[in-house]
Amino acid sequence: MRHLKFAPSWLRFLIIFLLTMGILFRFFNLEGKVYCHDETYTSLRISGYRTTEVKQQIFNNRVITKESFAQFQGANQQKSLNDTIMNLAKEDPYHPPLYYIIARLWMNIFGNSVTAIRSLSACISLLVFPCVYWLCRELFNVPLSVPGVAMPAAGVAIALIAISPIQLVYAQEAQEYILWLVTILLSSASLLRVIRLESQDKDEAVKEQKKPDLFAIWSIYAVTLAISLYTCLWSAFVALAHGIYVTIAAKFKLTETVRTYLLVSLVGFLAFMPWITIVMGDFFQFLLSTDKTRIQSSLMPTFPFLLMQLSRIFFDIDLKLDNPLNYLITALFLILVGYSICFLCLTTNYKVWFFIITLIVVPALPLILSSAGGIQLSTEPYFMPSYLGIQVTVAYLLATQIYNESVPRRSIWQIIMTLVIICGLISSKVSSQAETWWNKGTSYGNPQVAQVINQTSNPLLISDALGNNYGNVFSLSYLLEPKVRFLLVNNQQIPKIPDGFADVFLFNPSENWRETIEKNYKLKTDIVYSDQYYSVWKLVKSPKLRRRNILIKNKLVSSL
Repeated sequence: MRHLKFAPSWLRFLIIFLLTMGILFRFFNLEGKVYCHDETYTSLRISGYRTTEVKQQIFNNRVITKESFAQFQGANQQKSLNDTIMNLAKEDPYHPPLYYIIARLWMNIFGNSVTAIRSLSACISLLVFPCVYWLCRELFNVPLSVPGVAMPAAGVAIALIAISPIQLVYAQEAQEYILWLVTILLSSASLLRVIRLESQDKDEAVKEQKKPDLFAIWSIYAVTLAISLYTCLWSAFVALAHGIYVTIAAKFKLTETVRTYLLVSLVGFLAFMPWITIVMGDFFQFLLSTDKTRIQSSLMPTFPFLLMQLSRIFFDIDLKLDNPLNYLITALFLILVGYSICFLCLTTNYKVWFFIITLIVVPALPLILSSAGGIQLSTEPYFMPSYLGIQVTVAYLLATQIYNESVPRRSIWQIIMTLVIICGLISSKVSSQAETWWNKGTSYGNPQVAQVINQTSNPLLISDALGNNYGNVFSLSYLLEPKVRFLLVNNQQIPKIPDGFADVFLFNPSENWRETIEKNYKLKTDIVYSDQYYSVWKLVKSPKLRRRNILIKNKLVSSL
């Protein structure tokens, strides 16, 4: 493959500017977006409490305040780090413990606020940039002869990822996925480097000198593979992609590199053995459901969803799936990505393009194959390796074409690159200021619900612990004012509504439970909010009773 030119001063300035903007966006308004259903589960696991304990203490048909939720949303004196690990092992083994251990230690230092826990992800996301630089250097094999100057492909990749809306989403979310991305980058870059070093020179003397370096890099790969597995179980498919790549690169021969790779991978998986034994029994069910303890979001059509996620890598202003503008946006970015992949395959060595293709396809394939009825929003983060491969591919295309010998072609691609950058900046600006976003799933409408409830004078919110209600009530507690009271029940018991509350709301009740409450209190319910995930109802007096009260009130007024 022809070596790329080093970045000129204007491109270096642009990369530095976009990197700075990306860092600022990652730390801006961390507390502004709704703390969603899945994030509250993160805080619950960090706290060391089990869901059964929470149900016993607050889902007990008693009126409580929003402060009652705080004990179960972060580090506390009652539970230790060991409780956090054991809680995951017993109730949520499909989420390995590494991120939760780091988050627990982080919250011990910086507190349990939304800003504190999300700032951990924002800080981890900064590691993505040097890791992307290393990965691109190993992929495209450009010598760094000029100190402090990165090759164009790596620089453009850093710039695109810095302002990528899909990267910003997970850089500001209290979940493990941005840490997982870092481990994917490190393991991929170390694997590419060790393969490159082993294939560079066959001279025995040189090989002897390289052995310490090779051992160190193979060790890095083993460690990062184990760390990746302890961060996200889906790393097993990233490791599978690596294995396919090594096998193809060796032309299906059992070379020394293949033997060493198998041994090192075995070491990485053996290091993960203590945790994998916990989940082994249900692992294949995990492949299909991806998340057993949390409520599944509604299914979305597979092909439209994948196309939308493709465009969200570069442009995202939270448009709905059925918005006509999506068709145009998706078509444009589909053409860009398709052309990028073709260009990559035609202009690079097969070891380069095959690595990226396997990274895009292999981890995503199980999700696509298991999505006969549609894709669940909760599975979307597992496309993270695919997003990375696509971004590197587009970065390579732009980095090479802005130096095209043809002036018209060069001008066209510079315009395209400018438009992609503008899309990223607009998306990041809109996303950073929004109260909610598509990735909030079942909690998407919580700000609107909170606004309705907060406008009342003396509200009471009633809910049970079924379905997505459990996590969503915790999510709402971050948005509701201190005047709001909660009456939480277990197993849809009839709530004991005390006197003195002017406005009583039912949060996502089942139809039977809502009708039973209406009959028991001789009241009616009016819907005040509804979306694809849940509904909120308000208890009101029946029309006949309301007319009777109005007549009585009018008589009293006339007598006075």
